[in-house]
Amino acid sequence: MENYLSKINGIDDLKRLKSSQLKELAAEIREFLLENISKTGGHLASNLGTVELTIALHHYLNSPTDKIIWDVGHQAYTHKILTGRKECFSSLRQKDGISGYPKCTESPHDIIGAGHSSTSISAAVGLSLARENLDQMGDIYAVIGDGALTGGMAFEALNHAGHIGADINVILNDNEMSIANNVGAISNYLSTLRNDPTVKRVQEDIEFLINKIPRIGKTVSNTVDRVKNALKYSFIQGVLFEEFGFNYLGPIDGHNIIELMKHFKQAEAIKGPVLLHVVTKKGKGYPPAEKNPDKFHGVGAFNIKDGSSKKSKLKPSYSQIFGETLSRMAAADKKIAGVTAAMAAGTGLDIFAEAYPERYYDVGIAEQHAITMSTGLARGGMKPVAAIYSTFLQRGYDQVIHDAALQNIDLTIAVDRAGIVGNDGETHQGLFDYSFLRPVPNLVMMAVKDAEQLQQMLYTAVNYEGPAVLRYPRGTAAGEYTPRKVEELQQIEIGKAEELIEIKEDMDLTILAVGSTVIPSQKAAEILNNNGYQTAVVDARFIKPLDEEIILKALKNSKNIITAEEQVLAGGFSSAVLELAADRGVAVKNIKRIGIGDEFVTHGGMEEMKKEYQLDARGILENALSLLSKAEEVKKLWPEKKD
Repeated sequence: MENYLSKINGIDDLKRLKSSQLKELAAEIREFLLENISKTGGHLASNLGTVELTIALHHYLNSPTDKIIWDVGHQAYTHKILTGRKECFSSLRQKDGISGYPKCTESPHDIIGAGHSSTSISAAVGLSLARENLDQMGDIYAVIGDGALTGGMAFEALNHAGHIGADINVILNDNEMSIANNVGAISNYLSTLRNDPTVKRVQEDIEFLINKIPRIGKTVSNTVDRVKNALKYSFIQGVLFEEFGFNYLGPIDGHNIIELMKHFKQAEAIKGPVLLHVVTKKGKGYPPAEKNPDKFHGVGAFNIKDGSSKKSKLKPSYSQIFGETLSRMAAADKKIAGVTAAMAAGTGLDIFAEAYPERYYDVGIAEQHAITMSTGLARGGMKPVAAIYSTFLQRGYDQVIHDAALQNIDLTIAVDRAGIVGNDGETHQGLFDYSFLRPVPNLVMMAVKDAEQLQQMLYTAVNYEGPAVLRYPRGTAAGEYTPRKVEELQQIEIGKAEELIEIKEDMDLTILAVGSTVIPSQKAAEILNNNGYQTAVVDARFIKPLDEEIILKALKNSKNIITAEEQVLAGGFSSAVLELAADRGVAVKNIKRIGIGDEFVTHGGMEEMKKEYQLDARGILENALSLLSKAEEVKKLWPEKKD
């Protein structure tokens, strides 16, 4: 059997294949995806579902003159394979390898970079306006999933595109779920379009009658597909997409390459915005992913035979501990509610949802709505806890300020995936929340160092009367996890830091750490103290408000200061420390700020990226010795074998 994929190193090679050969190519690409993703990890189910769609687009269109914009971009692996990145695909999401998302610097075929949802239609409208003004050529296709269509920005773009008659084609990739099951009226509406028995029955009846016409029946039936499409079109006139000003085509079998290209040709003949409703199956061709597409959305290395993970999970994640602790608290307090923006499993709220479905709310990919709806819950007497990834909370920033903080609403925001997130890279790093939340009045913000502290801080946040933010990282929780009964939980004094290694007079060094940097700071300090240096460590615990007393004590009693934070330095924890010193007239002597500089952090394993930015124990030790003018001692105090 001929191997078509081995001969494809770019779009021109794909176009040399006949339409009859593309089905076999799709099968080869699925095998290629499984083989590679099983080693590197990545987004599996979504990419298995878009193989034929991607082949059809690139075989029919002429990229990059014709422009394909992938919404979110986690379904664009086949696109990468077909556009010259097959040979380096084994480096997917690895440090210094190719990104798991479209990235403009990687290829001219990646027209718009993406990692967050609901952006593609807006970008398509902008490209169409530029094409019009500059007399450019080329078709414009935006590929958006039914999950991403729940995002408000997608509707803003649909509204504008229809209003101006933008000549774009929007492919609605309808696989009935995004990361978790889709929710809301849009999901129900699409399900109706997919399964409307009236439309199907009328189409079948007309085809039957046409075939019965003597002599010409068979000839006429060759055009029956056009009749079917016309019927579908007439049946949905006046509903959602038509009201937005779009011409609707579909539903279309997203795994039939010939049918897809036929509809692309039909869309090309229509002037103005067209929506092609393409139905696909997430996880297509791999039974474990077809059966559990949510579990195979984003995966680590796995065994192809049965889909089992290659990495044994011994300790719980921060997200799991959050979900379990909130559930125990909810058993004792019937006012507690959980809110998520389409990330139930990712945030651990699936645990809460199973125990208290009547107090669990998934609003879809709509962080703005999640925050403001939560303020309504709070004003109505509930105690809402909105769990949102740090990178996605950026989309709800206005609501945090205007609807929560300004009105001093009793709301808890659990900021998951805060800090370096690893292989997802630039679009998903949670490195800005200290900076964009710290200036907001009325907010209390705390950062978790380990499993025990997460439980106590969650209890503190929920019982604090006002808007409270709880920040914790991705992955396995540090420290031992002992599930606490509610009566064992205690509120932490707001704005109170903790001296883990006491600050005394005339210290050589004090490390002011917060969140995930606390434990590595302790380890570095222990090594220093065991080798004759007087080193103190402070767990700041709070980004806002700061413990002014302890921080000023550290500044006055230490010859050298290190601040450590897993986030950008601009406007973050270290900035708050320096602002405090300036406001109190305290001279800051030798200080080293450890964190992320003025750059976006690319993809790579979490531990290797922390090492690169010196956020691990050795990195903190190196910075300490450099401040102490003993940089050469690092190899003695931390031999390479421990690295």
